[in-house]
Amino acid sequence: MALRQVRKKGDELLRKKARPVGEVTDRIKLLLQDMEETMHKEGGVGIAAPQVGILKRMFIMEPVQGSPEYVIDPEIIKASGEQECEEGCLSVPGVVGTVIRPEKIEVKYTGLDGKERRRLLTEFEAIVFSHEFDHLEGVLFIDKASNIRKAGEE
Repeated sequence: MALRQVRKKGDELLRKKARPVGEVTDRIKLLLQDMEETMHKEGGVGIAAPQVGILKRMFIMEPVQGSPEYVIDPEIIKASGEQECEEGCLSVPGVVGTVIRPEKIEVKYTGLDGKERRRLLTEFEAIVFSHEFDHLEGVLFIDKASNIRKAGEE
């Protein structure tokens, strides 16, 4: 495994739409392992492939420490409700903002084992999934946020 450099705001690649992964190959699995190691080193709860310079539709989310979820070629099937949350991002260091996210999302994606999964996510899981999904669309949280400020400020 190897640490990857996290792309920062201003990097054009973060604004591009990622391409489908398709087959879950050994190379894809290795890249996801690298992403997980990078996410842990940086102290994140999620990281998307575009954040490490790879325009592929995949990310890792770990809303509960010790339980990473590998998400490949995700789709949001249905979203409902609203919740307000404070977000930050490894690609926009030192900044937080208030974002409105869906309260519940029904999602479909491929797991690391190549099998399709369908889940209903709520609360923090829905926030993390939505945030990482946005990266695959070339969207940063600051595009949707209000009250953007330095981390630690009210």
